[in-house]
Amino acid sequence: MYGKNLKLALMGALLLISNVTFSQVTERERPKEWDQLVNGARFMDRFLPMKGNKLSSDTWGTAGVRPRYVDNGIEDRIWSYWGGNIRKGEDGKYHLMVCGWLEASPKGHMEWGNSWVFNTVSDNLTGPFKPVNIIGKGHNPEIFRAKDGRYVIYVINGRYVSDDINGKWEYGKFDFNARDRRIIEGLSNLSFAQREDSSYIMVCRGGGIWISRDGLSEYNQLTDSRVYPNVKGRFEDPVIWRDHIQYHMIVNDWLGRIAFYLRSKDGVNWVTDPGEAYMPGIAVHEDGRAEDWFKYERIKMYQDKYGRAVQANFAVIDTLKNEDKPFDDHSSKNISIPLNPGVLLTILDKKPITAQTKTIRLKIQAEDGFNPQTDIDLNSLRFGASTEVNYGRGSKLLKTETDGNDLIVTFDGKGNGMTEDEFAPKLIGKYKNGKMLYGYARLPYIDYIEPILSARAPVFVQSDKGWEGNIEVQNFGQVSSQKASVKIEYKKDGKMIKVASATVPPLTPYEKTDVRFVTKANFEKAEDYDFLVTISSGKKVLSTFRLKQKVGE
Repeated sequence: MYGKNLKLALMGALLLISNVTFSQVTERERPKEWDQLVNGARFMDRFLPMKGNKLSSDTWGTAGVRPRYVDNGIEDRIWSYWGGNIRKGEDGKYHLMVCGWLEASPKGHMEWGNSWVFNTVSDNLTGPFKPVNIIGKGHNPEIFRAKDGRYVIYVINGRYVSDDINGKWEYGKFDFNARDRRIIEGLSNLSFAQREDSSYIMVCRGGGIWISRDGLSEYNQLTDSRVYPNVKGRFEDPVIWRDHIQYHMIVNDWLGRIAFYLRSKDGVNWVTDPGEAYMPGIAVHEDGRAEDWFKYERIKMYQDKYGRAVQANFAVIDTLKNEDKPFDDHSSKNISIPLNPGVLLTILDKKPITAQTKTIRLKIQAEDGFNPQTDIDLNSLRFGASTEVNYGRGSKLLKTETDGNDLIVTFDGKGNGMTEDEFAPKLIGKYKNGKMLYGYARLPYIDYIEPILSARAPVFVQSDKGWEGNIEVQNFGQVSSQKASVKIEYKKDGKMIKVASATVPPLTPYEKTDVRFVTKANFEKAEDYDFLVTISSGKKVLSTFRLKQKVGE
């Protein structure tokens, strides 16, 4: 009996492994507290009904994706499309830079490695997009504009640059400087966001953060570990963007078919919000009809003048990738799904908000198609830290007053949940028609653009007097830094042993300096040391860098 049960157990395990391997799907257990999230807590709650004018079953795909809006995004029977994002050109048209390969390719979907990048154009943000130009070879494109105004299209292992979105594109390579850090999962599936000074921050597939002064010059790695949530997942397809409040990121667990949403004040340090950012089932029409795509990948955002994400574009496929064969009824395309952009908020109080704050005054700005004085279910509003309002808690409304077309709302400060780490408190509620309302606000007493000091590995040199050395520190922030300190330690037998400390002088943006130090530490040249480099300003830790290295090599 024992042998029979063991055999059955092994067969079951093999079947489970096979299911994960061949189906590219596994179920991820959700935290129980997610069951308590209110509408508006999840990024997924922001998806709106799809738009289109041509609902048709006369197209490829499984029954679950037919009928569908064939004029939404881009599709045809000749090419299988994948990835891509949209920019509006000087010609007034919307340009979706998308990649694709011939649907009839012998490898089917696995032909993706031989993709071509297309400039596809539409008069409408949602499509239909039509190819007007083949730019060149490449996969997983993302278009942005460099500091000098030129268009840049990133593709895996390269990039194209042009002065004109409809013009000639020149192929080249980015330069990357890992700065003594491990590159997490290689440099592919990159995504870019422009900072306030037109420099660029980039996230790579593995979750490392990089910065370039202008979007085309060398990208420098700042992080020594991934910034993704500390959960089990096979992560890929990060997308990063910045609006007038904060930085945003979404990363996809392709095996679990669940994505996570993160936010940041500076693009380097991130917090993960609860709930799914997206998962299968989000492509829904106004009448409730769903386009049941098997997988959603390569999410990209189209942003409004405030930087708010107003539309998400996805690469979707109707079946398993390895089941998409040449000349069959399966394929892939790019789809457009509108997003609720959130309302515009301004905190009117100048003093820091704490647990002792009595009242909080907030202005809700009127926009085209939105009148805050008449359109809001006021009793539904909750404001405060997202850790509170995402679960239906937070501060409650006390009173309102008008300010021109805008509305000023005053909340009871009780229950706001704000801490010193808060940088973007959240509003959640409903419109009078029952639909979800949300928005983020900046805190008027917070510095959102700060110095970002980052160190490289210390270099040690042995002399007659012992060990001495230097360590390079650079300011990757957009403003000058004040005098700071750098401390070098290593871990031994569970204890941190101080090696040296030194003063870091003030640095202008992107300036770097070599800081010299001496140490009485006794090192063995053949031994690996687990170093921790900490840069601080007073008691505030500005950055840390963990590395393992041998001394004197």
